Amino acid sequence: MSTLLDPIRFGRFRARNRIVMAPLTRNRAGPQQIPTALMVVYYEQRSSAGLIVSEATQIAPEAQGYLDTPGIYSPAQLDGWRAVTAAVHAKGGSIVAQLWHVGRISHVSLQPHGRAPVSSTSRRADTKVFTAHGFEATSVPRALRLDELPEIVAQFRQAARNAIAAGFDGVEVHGANGYLIEQFLRDSINDRQDAYGGSPENRVRLPMQIMDAITAEIGADRTGIRLSPVSPVNDAKQDSDAQGLFNYFLDRLNPLHLAFIAVIEGATGGARDNVPFDFPALRRRFKRAHEHGAWIVNNGYTRTMALAEVENGTADMVSFGRPFMSNPDLVNRLRLNEVLTPLDTATLYGGGAAGYTDYSVFKDKEAKATSQGKHRTTARTP
Repeated sequence: MSTLLDPIRFGRFRARNRIVMAPLTRNRAGPQQIPTALMVVYYEQRSSAGLIVSEATQIAPEAQGYLDTPGIYSPAQLDGWRAVTAAVHAKGGSIVAQLWHVGRISHVSLQPHGRAPVSSTSRRADTKVFTAHGFEATSVPRALRLDELPEIVAQFRQAARNAIAAGFDGVEVHGANGYLIEQFLRDSINDRQDAYGGSPENRVRLPMQIMDAITAEIGADRTGIRLSPVSPVNDAKQDSDAQGLFNYFLDRLNPLHLAFIAVIEGATGGARDNVPFDFPALRRRFKRAHEHGAWIVNNGYTRTMALAEVENGTADMVSFGRPFMSNPDLVNRLRLNEVLTPLDTATLYGGGAAGYTDYSVFKDKEAKATSQGKHRTTARTP
């Protein structure tokens, strides 16, 4: 049986363990949405993860929905990311860029020339975004015209190309949490009457065009996607047939032979059983078509749960979010069954090093205890 600390190969990736750092928005990019030196330190500190998925990174100026989130469309942004990826690789880690278009989850103050955000719909999302004035209600979006959709696909393709140029090992497409791709997928949001709305076949059309373009550009073996079939965040109300929709979407994705699919089980950051959904059936659907692709699970996993999922073969890797924020050495802590440092929620979004790069690592505590002549016993290595 595989364990959480065993290496794994999937697609073009060679991960030294099965612990994934989830994409974590921290709002610390610099002017012009450029990754900073502080971000280099942050990712380098967490490079022991088998795979790092970068914070959500907008593919174009129109794709931004929160203040101080990084982009991957300008030369200066690529230079900033090169410093990040070089630091992670120098520590033996792997990192992919999460490609992001927020769609209607935005505010006019964050959009070029104060224009309305774009979406599958013209209905406003009942949620808030982080702006220069704090958290504000989203703005009313504009439904994308048919002639604008090829440009969205082209932006995703170019972003994937830019990610490789910036030194990333691959990309994860953000298809979760009520952002643009889900705004097309779910019939609770998508109210279009054209070839991109209505039936599941129509609603997966744009997401599939995006995935086809990216895999053609950089290879399916460097490409993954993140899904959240039943998460209600960002006013993403439940699809009328979520199981049927995502079964169909998986069937369309499977011929691509993606390197991985990452799935948020239940409500993002909340209940894992918010509504009935057969996640194991979705995994089996993926693995039957692509035995060597990685199935990555996420949402509230403890050490015990993660160990069991991998040992039982019900997941290939486990993704951790908030624990990685306050435990840069999370891999070692999970290995030793060490107590985790609690998260300072006041420093989650924006700011500087406080609550970002200043969390301690376990080996520092161990060294201090040793210097005082103390001894400790660690748990069995998983």
